This record gives sequence, structure tokens and C-alpha cells, in this order.
Amino acid sequence: MTIQVSPSPIPNSDAVSLTATLLDKDAYLIGLLNQVTASKTEGWLQGLRESAANVVRHSTIPKTREEEWRFTDLSSLRQVQFNVETLHVTSLPEILPETANSRLVFVNGVYAPELSAVANLPAGVVVSNLAGLTVAEQEAVQQYLAQAEGAQEVFTALNTAGITDVALVWVKKNVVVETPIHLVFVAVTGESATISQPRCLVVAEGGSQVTLVEEYSNLTQGVYFTNAVTEIWLGENAEVSHTRVEREGAEAFHIGKTAIAQSRDSRYTCHAITFGAKLSRHNLEVLQTGEQTQTTLNGLTMISGKQLADTHSAIALNYPYGTSKQLHKCIVGDRAHAVFNGKVFVPKPAQLTDAAQLNRNLLLSSKARVDTKPQLEITADNVKCAHGATVSQLEDDEIFYLQSRGIDENDARKLLINAFAAEIINQIPVPSLREILLNTVNSLKSLTND
Repeated sequence: MTIQVSPSPIPNSDAVSLTATLLDKDAYLIGLLNQVTASKTEGWLQGLRESAANVVRHSTIPKTREEEWRFTDLSSLRQVQFNVETLHVTSLPEILPETANSRLVFVNGVYAPELSAVANLPAGVVVSNLAGLTVAEQEAVQQYLAQAEGAQEVFTALNTAGITDVALVWVKKNVVVETPIHLVFVAVTGESATISQPRCLVVAEGGSQVTLVEEYSNLTQGVYFTNAVTEIWLGENAEVSHTRVEREGAEAFHIGKTAIAQSRDSRYTCHAITFGAKLSRHNLEVLQTGEQTQTTLNGLTMISGKQLADTHSAIALNYPYGTSKQLHKCIVGDRAHAVFNGKVFVPKPAQLTDAAQLNRNLLLSSKARVDTKPQLEITADNVKCAHGATVSQLEDDEIFYLQSRGIDENDARKLLINAFAAEIINQIPVPSLREILLNTVNSLKSLTND
């Protein structure tokens, strides 16, 4: 996680052309950049895009020799030529009853108003795409969009360089939103492999409360690449409950960034669920900008076949009296590979911090693999901090106990797997989504094949 980021100056069009001639470092990355920047915008948004494009031209696709990408090989991504393709769908396979009138839907990153529905939300809440905002609202958005820490990371910059629209949730001061808000990002493949770059911006002003569901899924099979970025800003004493569900297709690539900035006394909870994609990576970065914040990160990764799922988290606790609790679980079957790297930074000013981090892993096959690296970096001297990791298999004694109660071996294994996953899923505050995810866990097969 980059703790300090200095924004690049916005170049004019001539400077961009010169940069493109002199500084393009990665031909494949420049090909992606050309695809996502083919459509133009105007005004401040185009300036933001050009600045990010300049960052991309200085960058390269990460390789395994880089420590942060040591276990995640992107060579299979580089073998695919992706194109931007706008496709349409007429219906969604499932709609959460709690969010029937509070959802935004994007198909291949393009807003789908016919599938979206926003009604019955309280005054003081804006749920819209960028094009639906007033001039004053767009001016307010400029203060937050692409301003989070880590904006110059290569995939984040690539997303910013291609911004044409944004899923926006803005909750005014002291407004409590009791209805969950659902941001749905659907991938549809066409004749060629496609790339889409969803962008979310959430602003919760002081004293506000909101529950979000951010979901990535597919309606057709095929190869595609989702490069998503979500920025969440919490004002003083604001509370955000955020559930992020990734259920991409079997041949998909998914790279996502969630960047959170927490002001004094704010409370942020994230439930990050990863089931899909051939290769997925989620970078979760939390920056404390005031005292006495509360951060809760719950994660569940459940993969099989030859899937690779990588979770990298970083929590920067820069002020006193902060509290962070993180529990990330991985269930890995077949020849799948899970990666967890969690960092907690507690510098000298962050006295009386209480931070705990635990990664628990369940391997269901002799060829399943997990690489885990929980980290604490502490220079403060009056803190309560702990971290750890466990790797285990299903216990024969537990299976035998269930068999002695008349449950066959296969059902006994399923019960134990479900119990392991349910500790995370049961904390999700949307009942219908909990049920869907638990049914997904029950339906996943071939987890134990060697």
C-alpha cells in the first residue's frame, strides 16, 4: 500500500503524444490502454483520464519477480487480446428482494437503466451513474473520484484512464439508509474476449449510515477481463457495511481494488466473498485519517479446479485508539491455489491501537495450495496487536463422529465445509444474499478431487 501519493500533473494532448513515443514500457499494457481510451470524454473527466494514462505509459504489467505478485502469475492474461465491446441484456437471473428498488446495473461496465431501479430511498441519498448527476453534483464528485491512496498502481490507473461512467452512492450528513443498495456488474461475452472496467464511488458524509452490496457475475461463458475499482470515503462518525461478491465465469480474469478512507470515529465493515474467475486478485486498502476508527474485514475464498485467488489487504492505522479486526478464510480444493497477504501498519502516532488479523485455510485436496503471509509493522509502543495463520484439512475424528450419528462420509464432509464457510457468510446483513451464498457453497462440487 502506498501511504503517500503525489498526483501527476495533467498533461496536454501534445505532451501525451510525446510521452507515448518516449515512455511506453509494455506493449501489451499499451494495447489495453488503447482499447479502454478509444472513447473520449470532455472537461475535467478527460483531464483525469489523460493523467492516469500517463501513469500507465510509465508502468508495466506486474511479474512474479515482484514481491507483491510473487504467487500470482499474469502470463495467462497477457496471452489474450481483449477488446471493449458493448452488449445488452434484457433481464437479470436473480434480484435480491431487499434491493428490488435500490440497485444500479452495469453490463460490461456500461450503465443499464432498463435493469436498474432506484425508488423509495430517503431524501439526502444519491444513487446514480455519472451521467445522471447535476452539474453541482459532478463538481462535488471531482473532490473524491480517483483521489484515494494507491491511485498510481498500474491496474487502478488503467481503470481511471478508461473512465466513462461511475456508479455513485452519496449519503448526506446524518442520513440513515435502511434499505441496502445493490451495485450489480454483469459481464457478457461476444465474438471476442472483452475487457470492462467498472468504477464505484461511495461517499458517506458525517453521521450517515448505509449498507452496500457490490456484485460481479456473468451471464454468458467465455474469456473476459474485469478490472474494477471502488473508492469509499467515510466522514466523521459515518458507518458503512460493505459486502463484495465476486462470482465471475470459469474463464474470466478479475482484478479489483477497494480503497477506503476512514475519518474520525467512523466504522467500516467489509465482507469480501470470492467464488469465481480463473484468476482473481482483490486489493483491499484501508487508510485511517482520524482517531478512534473501527475497521472489520471478513473474507471468504472458496475455489476449486485450477483457480487462483489472491487477496492482498493493507490497513494503515495512523492515529490513536483505532481498532481493526480481520478474519479471512480460504477453502481450497482440487489443484486450486489461494494467496493471502495481509499488512497492518501501526506507526508511532497510533498509540493504543487494537489490531487483530487471522487467516484460516482449509485444504480439501493433497494438491491444493495456499500461500499465506499475515504481517504487522509496528513502531508504536502502547498497542494490542496480534496476527496468525492456520492451514488444516478436514479432521478424520470429526468426520467419524458425524458418521457415527448416521451421516454418510460425503455429507459429513459437506457439513464441516459449510460450517467453516458459514462463520463468514452469516455475518452478511442481507438475508436473501446470505441464503444465495450458502446455497452456492452447498452446490460447489469436485472440491476434493486430486
